[in-house]
Amino acid sequence: MDSPMCLVKNADGELCIEPEAIDYLKGLKQKVVVVSVVGLYRTGKSYLMNKLAQKRNGFALGCVPHPEKTDHTLVLLDTEGLGDVEKGDSKNDAWIFSLAILLSSTLVYNSRGTIDNDAVEKLQYVNELTERIKVKSTTDNEEEGEGTQFAQFFPNFVWTVRDFTLKLEIDGGEITPDQYLENSLQLKKGTSKKINDYNLPRQCIRNFFPSRKCFVFPFPTTPDNMHRLDSMDEAELSESFREVADTFCRFIFQESRMKTVIGGHTLTGEMLGHLVTTYVETIAKGNVPCLGNAVLAMAKIENQAAVDEGLAVYQKGMEDVKALFPVDINQLSENQLRSETEATQAFMKRSFKDENGEFLKALAEAIGNHTADLVKQNKDASEKKCEALLENLSAQMDHWMKEGRYATPGGYELYRNHHDNMVEQYRAEPNKGVGAEEFLELFLKGKSAESNSILQADKQLTKKDKKLQAEMKKTAELEQEKAASKEKQAEMEHNIENNRISQENYLKEMEEKMEKERKQQQQEFNRTLDRRMQEQKYLLEMGHKEKAELMRQEIEEIKKNNQLERDANTQNQKALLELFKQQAEEQNKKMGILIEELKNRPQIPPCNVM
Repeated sequence: MDSPMCLVKNADGELCIEPEAIDYLKGLKQKVVVVSVVGLYRTGKSYLMNKLAQKRNGFALGCVPHPEKTDHTLVLLDTEGLGDVEKGDSKNDAWIFSLAILLSSTLVYNSRGTIDNDAVEKLQYVNELTERIKVKSTTDNEEEGEGTQFAQFFPNFVWTVRDFTLKLEIDGGEITPDQYLENSLQLKKGTSKKINDYNLPRQCIRNFFPSRKCFVFPFPTTPDNMHRLDSMDEAELSESFREVADTFCRFIFQESRMKTVIGGHTLTGEMLGHLVTTYVETIAKGNVPCLGNAVLAMAKIENQAAVDEGLAVYQKGMEDVKALFPVDINQLSENQLRSETEATQAFMKRSFKDENGEFLKALAEAIGNHTADLVKQNKDASEKKCEALLENLSAQMDHWMKEGRYATPGGYELYRNHHDNMVEQYRAEPNKGVGAEEFLELFLKGKSAESNSILQADKQLTKKDKKLQAEMKKTAELEQEKAASKEKQAEMEHNIENNRISQENYLKEMEEKMEKERKQQQQEFNRTLDRRMQEQKYLLEMGHKEKAELMRQEIEEIKKNNQLERDANTQNQKALLELFKQQAEEQNKKMGILIEELKNRPQIPPCNVM
C-alpha cells in the first residue's frame, strides 16, 4: 500500500466503513497480524505508526509485508485521538476503542508523561467494555460473566509512555518498564467507594489484558523541535529515543500474533474485511458487537468461498483428463479421486466452524454434480467414437449390401464372416472409452433385421440350416447382451469402490480438521487458564484474599465450561461423522441392489445343435 486509506469513517458521530479500504483488505489472501495504536489526541501516535510501517507518511490503514513473518501481511490501524474536547463525543471514543480491541492482535495504548492515577483513569474505556462487547449471544442471566471471557479473545496490550522523565526505580531499586507498569496496576486493599473506583480500571486492565508490555520513551528532541517530530530525520532524534523505538518495533514484529477469532482460527485480510464490516454495521444499528455472531457471519461467507475454491480446484484438476475424452473408467476414476482429494484439502484449509458439515456436504454435492456431467460427457464422447468406429468398420459390408453381393447362394456365410471380423476388429481397437459393449449391442440390434433377411434369402441353406443359424444368431445376441451387462456391472462395482475410497478420504480430512481445531481451542484455553492462575497467584501474594477466591471460582467455572464445550463438540463431531458414513452406506446399498438386478437377469439358454 503506497498511501494511507481510511477504513472506518467517523462522520457526525456515526461510524461507517469506507468501501475502497474494505475492498483492499478483501484482496489480501495472506494471514494478517493486526496492530492498532490508540491513545489521547496529540500524544505522538502517528510517529509510532510511521515507524512500524517504515514510512514517513501518516497511516490510518496501512498494509505492508510483515518484516519478520514470510507470507504474512502486517495491518496497521491508526485511530482518532481519544478525548478530543473539540470533538466532544466520549461515546464515539468508546466505540473506536472497542473496535480497535475487536480487530487487533496487538493493541498499543499511547500516552504521555507517566502512568499515574490520572493516566489510568483516562483509560476509562476499559471500564465500559462489558457494555460495548459481547463474546456470545447470551440471556440476561448469563451476561454477568461475559467479561471473564475477554482475556481469551482480547489482543496483547502494549502501553507506550512518551516523554518519560522519571527514574525507573522503586524504593531505591532499579526496575524495568514492565515492572513499572505492573506496579502502576497494583490493587489497593479495602472496599470503600474510593478504593473501588481506584481499583476498577486497574482490575479491568489486569483481567481483560493478561498479556501486558510497557515501553517508556524519553523526549525525542528539544521542546523547540517537537512540533515537527513526524518530519524529522531519524538522525536528528536523540539516540536514547531511537533505541527505545527500535526495541519497540522489534517486539511488535516478533511477538505480535496472527489475528485469530474464537476457536483459534487465523484470519486473512479478506476475512478481516468481513469482520470490520460486520462490527461497524452492528454498531451503526445501535447494537452491541458480538464476537460469536460476527465469527458465525464471517464463517458463513468464508465457508461458501471455501466451497467455491474447492470446486474450482476439482474442475481444474479434471481439465487434463477431460481433454482426453473418451477415457476408460479407470483413468476417469484415478483423476477424479486425486482431484477430489485436492479439492477437499483446499476446502479444509480455508473453512472453519462448519459445525454441522453443511458446507462440506455442499462441496461434495457440487463435485458430484460436476462429476456426473463429466461422466455424461465422457459417455457421449465414447458413444460418438464407437459409432464412428462401427460405421467405418461396417462401411464395406454396407457397400456390398447395396450391390447385392450377400443376396446370392452362400451369401449368409459370407455376411457372418464379415460380421464376426468387424466385431473382432472393433473389440481390438483401443481407447474407446466406456460402454463399448453396450454401443456394440445397440449397433448389432440395428443390424438384426438385415441379418435375418440375408439368412432367409440364402437358397444354399436348408430349412434345418436356417433354423440352426437362427439359434446361433440368437445365442450370439444374448452373449453380446451378457457382455454389455457384465461391462455395466463392472462399471457399477468400480463406482462403489470409488465411492468407498472417496468417502474414506472425506472422513479422513474431516477427522484431521476436527483434531486440528480441537488442538487450537485447547491451546487457546490453556493460555487463558495459565494467565488466570497467574493473576490469582498475584492476588494471593498481595493479600487480596476475597478477590483471589473469586478468581478461583472463575477459574473453576472456566474449566467447567471448557469441558462442557469439548463434550458438546465431541458429540457433534461423532454425529457428523456417523451421518456421512450412513449416507455413504445408503448410496452403496442402492448401487448394490442395481448390481444384483443385473446379476439376476435370465441366463442364456444353451444352443442345441442337431
